[in-house]
Amino acid sequence: MLSASSRLLQLLSLLQARRHWAGPELAERLGVHPRTLRRDIDRLRELGYPVAASSGVAGGYAFRPGQALPPLLLDDEEALAVAIALRTAASGRVGGIEEPALQAMVKLEQLMPARLRRRADALRSAVQAMDPVGPSVDAGLLADLAGACRDQLGLDFDYVDAKGGPSRRRVEPQGVVHTGHRWYLVAWDTLRSDWRTFRIDRIAGMATVGGHFAPRTGPEGGDLRAFVARSVVLSPHAEQARVILHAPLAQMAARIPATAARLEAVDDGQRCLLQCGAHALDSLVYWLMALEVEFEVLAPVALRERLALVAERVLRGVGRLGDSPKPAPLWL
Repeated sequence: MLSASSRLLQLLSLLQARRHWAGPELAERLGVHPRTLRRDIDRLRELGYPVAASSGVAGGYAFRPGQALPPLLLDDEEALAVAIALRTAASGRVGGIEEPALQAMVKLEQLMPARLRRRADALRSAVQAMDPVGPSVDAGLLADLAGACRDQLGLDFDYVDAKGGPSRRRVEPQGVVHTGHRWYLVAWDTLRSDWRTFRIDRIAGMATVGGHFAPRTGPEGGDLRAFVARSVVLSPHAEQARVILHAPLAQMAARIPATAARLEAVDDGQRCLLQCGAHALDSLVYWLMALEVEFEVLAPVALRERLALVAERVLRGVGRLGDSPKPAPLWL
């Protein structure tokens, strides 16, 4: 039988783990009589914890919003997961959250038992993060957008497109997607009557939250990640690159992220068609060479010309080596 103080701590942990507990189920988990459970709930309320009770068939107990966040009770694995998440946040690309993340991490590690602190120290010393890639986003803006998606509230905000053109947008937000480099808001644009993706770092200032809107089925059948991947890859640039890769689709799909290019099988899957925006030709040339597979450029002409220049530069460099064999010609 647990002592009264230990039982209160376990009760507090259980209430934090689920939005609602049925009274009999909660009493069974604690191994106490329902009357004892009610007395323990009263003790938590006396200590300032806002525990709500409901009666009836679906009656039970749940935390309700209070004036302050109650202390969290974490097991070893939960505490370690939180420590890793805080360390990642402290070095991530969400602006304004680095210092709070570090402060929370210091508090957590100070309270860890020695056995767990050693594991956290090992992770801190062994795991090194690369410099973040991509622009940062404001933590407050990100929280506002996520809340509007959850509560189905309209948004108005100023937006700057890829060419620097400003516009005012009114949208019904559906969700937020992080590609690993950038954050995107997926929303129904009410003025254009179509689904759109918005880079969150291009939203100027804070968004204005409006009224509720009726839910609608999201793009791609609700698969927002697929929609963002397609939108990013085939966004309206001046030209689109189309390249035949002499390798099976499955092999290339394992190496080329969906957010980098769109792949389609050709020739019964023995070759595949790569499609992506041709706005950064130098980067595209680099990645085509790094794939180390034969390829044929279908479009644009500028990509063929850029590759031809690179081939000439490579041949000049190889020529300085004397009798070294010439490289095989590129498929252009």
